Amino acid sequence: MSLGTAWAIRGQFGHEQGAAWAGAIGSICILLVANRADWYAKLFKATLGGAIGWGLGGIMSYGILVGYGHGTDFVNVYYGLLMLFVVGGLYGFMGGGLFGLVLSDSKKNPVKWALLVIGMTAGGIITYFFLIMQWEWLMTPPRTEIWAACLGMAFFLTWFLIKYGNKSALRVAVFSGLGGGFGFALGNFFQVLGNASEIHFNFWNVMEYTLGFLGGIGMAYGTFTSEWETTEPVQKKTSNFVPILLAVMFIPFVVWDQSFTMENLERNYANLLDSGSDAFAQIVQYVALAIIVAQTIFVLIKYHYRKSNELVSYSESDVKVFFISHFGIYLLFSWLITGAIVSTYRIEQYLYIVNYIIVLLMLPRLKPVFVTNHIDGRKWARNFGFVLLIMAFLAIVAINSHGPREKEQKRFENF
Repeated sequence: MSLGTAWAIRGQFGHEQGAAWAGAIGSICILLVANRADWYAKLFKATLGGAIGWGLGGIMSYGILVGYGHGTDFVNVYYGLLMLFVVGGLYGFMGGGLFGLVLSDSKKNPVKWALLVIGMTAGGIITYFFLIMQWEWLMTPPRTEIWAACLGMAFFLTWFLIKYGNKSALRVAVFSGLGGGFGFALGNFFQVLGNASEIHFNFWNVMEYTLGFLGGIGMAYGTFTSEWETTEPVQKKTSNFVPILLAVMFIPFVVWDQSFTMENLERNYANLLDSGSDAFAQIVQYVALAIIVAQTIFVLIKYHYRKSNELVSYSESDVKVFFISHFGIYLLFSWLITGAIVSTYRIEQYLYIVNYIIVLLMLPRLKPVFVTNHIDGRKWARNFGFVLLIMAFLAIVAINSHGPREKEQKRFENF
């Protein structure tokens, strides 16, 4: 529910920065549920790992893919669902993989982060060059085909996880990718049926929520069904400084810089206020920036400067406070950008509050249960085939739920 709500909120901001903030929230929630002192010590590193992984997928374009799902022929609709599975799968695979790598990182078995960064960068460039520039295997023409770069990064991440024996991180990556991929396809299916029902609701947001909800289930399942060694219960204080700045200040600032522009705010509030929308928009802009500054100062003082020892650890209360505040600010930003603070025209904005409250009420009742399931390639392949059949069934139902639509897109004109 945490990642689902955050991913739905992400729809107000979009792109990599919105996806990164949502991924951070899902990662913190898993740490909180896990209740492990060694993972608490990695609070900001794990948050940043999940944020970067989920955020990388935010560079991909998928608008036309959603349009394929609104079609009336099986080939184009099924193609749209399959490609949404790929895009959502890349979101989750990299998000879960990098999050899992941080959890497994230790003095005994340190992760070769420099090699990983260089390799993923090279993999992205090489794969994009061959798939798009040389072979022209286009997924979403005429939109950007940057999905191929993400695919190349995922290829190298897979090799890296296998090469260095990070089986637990690989499980998290696979199940997170499965959840994100199937969640995106299923969400598109829900959107198609929702629009066909003519119920007045934001069904695009339903699609986003479904991606995050199932992606969160996958990431959590992969985490709690993997075998993890116990790592150091403390971390060097200096090693947390940069992750704090990136996760708490930089990512939210990019969200503010890209979304809280006067143009966006004036347009939104002009439709909601009879007068004074320009002045109110400027106030909202300054308030949002002040919130980021205040949160950064609060986190630096509480989690860094007040720690007098060179080695630091965090309590369950520390993690919970960070989760509540980081999640709450993201929700507040959604209210500010949409104008939900002055109008009830966006009903889904209030459902975010309901989800947020449910999560906070349920967290104290949850007990972590770790079980060890080993990687079974044959079982994974068999179940993947089953998932493909389910998406074929969804495509058949979708095309029979409505007639021709303006939003319909075609990748293959002959069908």
